[in-house]
Parts: sequence; structure tokens; C-alpha cells
Amino acid sequence: MSNYTAIREVLNRMSGQYNTFTVPKIYVEYTGDLTTAILLNQVVFLSDKSKRSDGFFYKSYQEWEEEICLSERQVRYSVKKLKNMGFLETSIKKANGAPTVHYKLDYDKLLDSILTFCQIPLEQNVGFHSDNMSQTLTETTTETTTEITTEIPYAEIVNYLNHTAGTKYKHTTKKTQALIKARWNEGFGLDDFTNVINTKVNEWINDSNMKKYLRPETLFSPKFEGYLNQEGGEGNGNYKGSNQLSGYDFSKGNGNITF
Repeated sequence: MSNYTAIREVLNRMSGQYNTFTVPKIYVEYTGDLTTAILLNQVVFLSDKSKRSDGFFYKSYQEWEEEICLSERQVRYSVKKLKNMGFLETSIKKANGAPTVHYKLDYDKLLDSILTFCQIPLEQNVGFHSDNMSQTLTETTTETTTEITTEIPYAEIVNYLNHTAGTKYKHTTKKTQALIKARWNEGFGLDDFTNVINTKVNEWINDSNMKKYLRPETLFSPKFEGYLNQEGGEGNGNYKGSNQLSGYDFSKGNGNITF
């Protein structure tokens, strides 16, 4: 049995369950976040179940949510991340008469990438059996410290601000990127940025004096955490307004998520 076949069997055995899902720790360490690890886990599982000759399989966003509890926005974000990592391909094809996103996993690239991440040369795996390969990968990953750089979604954040506040800021502006990066490095995520935008837009959009402050240099300043946790805001669980992110299409705008 070849090394690729053995590891592929291990990946399939680890991936995808209907009633519970166990996500291998290596997927979290490799992708850099739990959401993308959950999606990768299910993609690996589903890729061998496709009946298409071209290797694609399809899932609606509703089906993703039912199976692995990820929203459309989370799936779009994680799909983009896996595509940028080089082993996931997407295509719009008809399914049940409607255009639906189809997915295709490149097993060889995934395996090469994971082995590189774990720093395991293929020749060192000769003689390993599929039943102990999973333990070997996990142990090696535990012993190896590898820095993972999570892509900062500048375009998604700025385009969402433009969409919500009716502004026209560019996500490529260095000052804007510096502000977003500073908050991102403090541990805030995409949900936090959209929550702050929603909170301040609802508060300021109809105030002629305050509307001008719906801009990156104000919203993403060091006051960001205060905006996130202000009374009546989304960040503290007391927000009563509409969730403007629901149904928002992140495929719009330059540099955004596309399929």
C-alpha cells in the first residue's frame, strides 16, 4: 500500500460523522482556526462519497449548517481559506435544477501540505501502517512548533462597512489595514468587526453630526473594544436591532470571497 493511500485511508477514517463530529487536532493546528478545521474535516469525508466522474460534490449552505453547524458566512470564509491553501476547488454547477456550489478536494496537495506542515518526509513513512499513522501525525505535530498566519479579511471588513453605511472606503489603504491588523492582533475576529459596524451604524446613520464618523479611523481605533461592549451593542448580547450580516453576500466587492 502506498504512503498516499495509507494516509488517505487515515484521513477518511478520521473525518465526517452524521450525529457527532470529531475534528482531528491537526486540522485545527494546520488551518489555524476551528471553523475551517470543521469544514475541512467534512470535505475530506464527503470527497470520497461523490458519484460524479469529475470528483466534485455539492452542498447547499443550508445543508452545511444542518451537518456541521456552520453558517453561510462561515462556510464562505473557510472555503476561501482552503482555496488559498491550494487544495480545494469550487465551481457553480446545477444540482436539482438550481445553481449550487460544488467542491473538489485535491488529495495529493492536501497530503503534501500536511506532511510538510508536520515536517514528515515521505521516505520516513515507509513501513507505517494506516492504523498507527494518525498517532504518528499527531505526535509529530505536538513536538513541532509551527507558526500559523491567519489571513486578515481586510476586504470583507471594509466592503461590509461600505455595504452597511453606504460608504466607499478602499480595503487596500495602508492606514485602514494598519487599524484592522492592530485589532485583529488583539484577538478580535470578523464577527467582532461586523458587530461594531452594525452597532455604530444603527446608532449614527441617522445623526447628521455623527454619521461622518462611520469611517475606519473611528470604528477600528483603540476604542474598538468599547464600541463592541457598549450598552445596547451586539457584543454584549443586548443588541435588539436587525442583524445586517444575515443574508449579506460576501462575494461582492473587490478582493472579496468569490466562487
